[in-house]
Amino acid sequence: MTQDPATASTGELLGRLSEDVSQLVRDELRLAQAEMSQKAKGAGAGAGLFGAAAVLAWFGVGALVVTIGLALALVLDGWLAALIVTVALFVAAGVAALVGKRALARAVPPTPDRAVENLGRDAQALRPGHRP
Repeated sequence: MTQDPATASTGELLGRLSEDVSQLVRDELRLAQAEMSQKAKGAGAGAGLFGAAAVLAWFGVGALVVTIGLALALVLDGWLAALIVTVALFVAAGVAALVGKRALARAVPPTPDRAVENLGRDAQALRPGHRP
């Protein structure tokens, strides 16, 4: 049963205030947890793309070695095809690295920005003389 604040005792009002502040803190902690989880997923995706870039670069090094071997063995046709493959692999590695870097930049620093902003507003609202 909720009583009208105008007729509630000081003890009842303090009890309600305590419950409301506790609920507010729990809600803000849930928001911070959700934000951190979302940022961690973004960091994981960026790290995965950096891993893909490393694998592609490693294949590029292998293809470059094959290209050099074919270039020495033959004077044209075979090595030209291998060189095209090598360039394509390095371009793909560069693209994956740039996309991974962008994904990591969006996830860092892993701070719950919205939760911190909300806590600031909540603290302002609790100050004496605050009007909504």
